Amino acid sequence: HIGNSKNIRQKNIIGIFDADTATVSAVTRRFLKEREKRGEVTAAGSEVPKSFVLYQNKKSCAVCFSQLSSVALLGRLDRVTGTDDNKI
Repeated sequence: HIGNSKNIRQKNIIGIFDADTATVSAVTRRFLKEREKRGEVTAAGSEVPKSFVLYQNKKSCAVCFSQLSSVALLGRLDRVTGTDDNKI
């Protein structure tokens, strides 16, 4: 659960990123812009996003922005998997 009733299966998660630090890179901004053009970007809420999740969908990979921090999302993942090593 990444916010506002949006769920992503754990096995489909490729990465969880902090929106402030990850979007500093021109490469990341270009990647996100390309995903947006393809219609593969969604938001789990209307608030300012703090993180985004890159995940495998039916076609390729997609991005979902979340109002939850990357630390909070990793904590949720750890609770589900029963680990605390922050590795996906």
